[in-house]
Amino acid sequence: MLQYTGIRVRDLGRSVRFYTEGLGLRRVSEGRMAAGGVWLELHDPESRAVLELNFYPGDPPYREGDELDHLGFRVDDLEASVRRLVALGGRVRIPAFTEGSTRLAFLSDPDGIWIELYEAAADEVPPASRGGG
Repeated sequence: MLQYTGIRVRDLGRSVRFYTEGLGLRRVSEGRMAAGGVWLELHDPESRAVLELNFYPGDPPYREGDELDHLGFRVDDLEASVRRLVALGGRVRIPAFTEGSTRLAFLSDPDGIWIELYEAAADEVPPASRGGG
């Protein structure tokens, strides 16, 4: 199930203001990535769509055109989903790992677009259903 779109930003504060004050999205949750980056979820109260802002300090440097960071899909069986996508031409970029109570893996599609797969903990609420309006 497609859950959200993640985009890479150069200035997290500026981007939060742009999307919240300019477009009416609402801050829902945020956190730190194991690799040192910061993520922040914004929720559209009308469409219930979720936009994830990703900020990576330092390496790799930001280049225009790097804005689409990844598409996030919640799956029921992470390992089976990875095997199925690899058989269809996907490429594992970051093998399955655990962060908190969630299992994640990153693949790229046949054209190189990054896909995050995550297996939700039994009590997790999907991002589009959290808080907000």
